[in-house]
Amino acid sequence: MRLAYVDYHTCGEPVRIVTSGYPELDGATILEKRRQAREHHDGLRCAMMLEPRGHDGMYGVIPVAASHPEAAFGVLFTHNEGYSTMCGHATIALGRYAIEHGLVPPVEPVTRFCIEAPCGLLRLACEVEGGKVGAVGFESVPAFVEARDLAVELPGFGRVVTDIAYGGAYYCILPASRFGLDLFETPVEEIVAAAGALTDRLRATRAITHPLEPDLGFLYGTIVTDEALPDAESFNLCVFAERQIDRSPTGSGVTARMALDHARGAVPAGRSRSFRSITGGAFTGRVVAPAAFPVAGAVTVAVGGTSHLAGEGSFVIEPDDPLGHGFSLPRRFAEISGASARG
Repeated sequence: MRLAYVDYHTCGEPVRIVTSGYPELDGATILEKRRQAREHHDGLRCAMMLEPRGHDGMYGVIPVAASHPEAAFGVLFTHNEGYSTMCGHATIALGRYAIEHGLVPPVEPVTRFCIEAPCGLLRLACEVEGGKVGAVGFESVPAFVEARDLAVELPGFGRVVTDIAYGGAYYCILPASRFGLDLFETPVEEIVAAAGALTDRLRATRAITHPLEPDLGFLYGTIVTDEALPDAESFNLCVFAERQIDRSPTGSGVTARMALDHARGAVPAGRSRSFRSITGGAFTGRVVAPAAFPVAGAVTVAVGGTSHLAGEGSFVIEPDDPLGHGFSLPRRFAEISGASARG
């Protein structure tokens, strides 16, 4: 079996887009297609995301037929553990991909079109000059605050106060100091451990219900921030899925952060803010306007950034390859199939 792909990156975060070889999904809606991919073709996600073809930080896109009448096409987002509901860094790369591969015709100076993600319709605006795509911006689904100043008893850290906001996915958002850490000085693995522990704790103790779609009601990860004032550039680290680090500032996370800042009265509509990631890459965020949505204070947020082409090719999955559908290294040899623990 062969799977063709093209690789981009956005601020260093990979975007592996499948261009051929993936089975056609016939679900009536984008969420049905997502369930079908998860239940019947998950081995292909593993083959593309995990070793030996990928790694624990890999991220991907499966283009599918859209069910929304305004969308040029639909997309499923994949990572080391499963399927995201939204991904901003991949959406920025998809702006380039769609124009460069003829999915939408180029219009200078700005090409506008929509794509359908599991969370809903995304509206893209891509700068085009001389046929080359530059910066890409998008307006995502309505963003809102799920919980403010939520106190969580976290083993090893004590009482930690966090907010939860939605930007196409749900995130805990809090400064590193709430863990007793320093975003700039604490080793990254310690920040990842703290963020992962908070995500795990809230997943186990707090139910999240999306107001429209049950499939969207889950905590995706935790975003750990600096102490920058609302009118200053801010750094953050997003730890999502199973402790996967986003190399980009996280588009859905920027959306959630802007909704939270706006709800707190810290950032008015129309003001742009810059967010930087662990690679130093930057996204911009801006609250556009209130959104018609069954949650008080919901807003539309615009996010912008740039992506770069990294490569293209095809993968082969031989039928007799026992590791053909990918693997993650075990934590202990005892986890190897057929092995037993030895002293």
